[in-house]
Amino acid sequence: MDFDQLTLGQAAAGLRAGTVTSAALTAEALARAKANADLNAFITLDEAGALKAAAAFDATGDKDKPLGGVPIVIKDNIEVAGLPCSAGTPALRDYVPKADAPVVTKLRAAGAIIIGKTSMHELAFGISGYNTAFRTGAEFGVRNAYDRTLIAGGSSSGTGAAIGARIVAGGLGTDTGGSVRVPAALNGCASLRPTVGRYPQQGIAPISHTRDTAGPMAATMADVALLDRVITGGAAVAPADLKQVRIGIVKTMLTNLDVDTETAFQAAIERMKAQGVTVVEVEMPQLAELNGQVGFPVALYEAYDDMVGYLAHTGTGLTIEALAMEIASPDVKGTYDGLVIPRKLPGPDDTLLDAKPIYDAAVKTARPALQALYSKIFADNRLDAITFPTTPRVAIPSNPESSTLENFALFIQNTDPGSNAGIPGIQIPIALGATSKLPIGLELDGPAGNDRRLLAIGIALDDVFGRLPAPTR
Repeated sequence: MDFDQLTLGQAAAGLRAGTVTSAALTAEALARAKANADLNAFITLDEAGALKAAAAFDATGDKDKPLGGVPIVIKDNIEVAGLPCSAGTPALRDYVPKADAPVVTKLRAAGAIIIGKTSMHELAFGISGYNTAFRTGAEFGVRNAYDRTLIAGGSSSGTGAAIGARIVAGGLGTDTGGSVRVPAALNGCASLRPTVGRYPQQGIAPISHTRDTAGPMAATMADVALLDRVITGGAAVAPADLKQVRIGIVKTMLTNLDVDTETAFQAAIERMKAQGVTVVEVEMPQLAELNGQVGFPVALYEAYDDMVGYLAHTGTGLTIEALAMEIASPDVKGTYDGLVIPRKLPGPDDTLLDAKPIYDAAVKTARPALQALYSKIFADNRLDAITFPTTPRVAIPSNPESSTLENFALFIQNTDPGSNAGIPGIQIPIALGATSKLPIGLELDGPAGNDRRLLAIGIALDDVFGRLPAPTR
């Protein structure tokens, strides 16, 4: 098997056919993980546990299971029984859950072999993956699969880097404002942010119950659909007929683009049109205003109560204040100490405002208005989705400055609105930049509950865009 081109589907098929063993696939994945220690992709690599599980599968495993014997990775804020679940923060370094999160239970039941827990932006509060609490390489920060000097994106940084670097073909991340889509875009892999509530959220260190969801990340959209089917049930998704697909473009989502991203996105639109996709321009003039009224107020206010509840679940005896005291990354420390713990939000002229009334208005008024805006744009224009560049720029240098508020706002510019509305979005790799030679992604956001339709379109687009070349070392 060509590991650089291997997909989850191909690995599962090879295991069913007996042309490869789980032990061989798992050993190769572990060897690649260790050879790529400079990526900082893993917080915990479970070599002994993974090899034992692979050997057991080869001996007595059910070869008909959809992920039987296939190695995958799990972000380190999702609980895996017997492995530490740090959420990328020192205070939880020694927390070892006794049970799998429900999403992990589904993957194990499907036969998946978990090789380790992937690194992440600390407490999932960022887009750079520049985490100063954990590293396996010489430098801090999860590194880009295509260029070790650059960010892997966040917050599901390690899962994105591990898939982009061809260590595994799939795994799980979580997404609050772009966290499975940003690292997938920057590392050249595919992902789904499901409709909020589609996946069970128990056993996952939270930011915001209104906005959080686990999400699958993988080599191809077909692999993402496979992971989604394992978690949610139902029949396999067939590719959509692209001649029956209508997609909208919102011009305000095409701002702040670098040249490589703009060129690749426009070329991708032309390729989709050539396959029969109908593309129409639509306007959402209230999008930025409504999104601004929802995003930070909801995430920063809910982060306190949701984390207090999660810490109680862990049984560690940790308080949120004790957790905050040990935060290593300055950007996350500042957010927790300045906003989350005191229950404040930024106001005009560097003032701080009481978060509760702003949060109440966000949940009761602004978020329903944002959801209504999306519903109307989809219905009035008979759209399957709207499309935009997942991130406005290719990966930037990995250093403390990569975690500035300006970079945070820039990289979630297009992913955040759909997150706040709770609608599904898929990220598809479309090209390596003409100048940068770095991965560029395209996102499709669809109506709430239309995850399978989006996946069907994504699977059809796998054939249009193909897979990006593997990184060269």
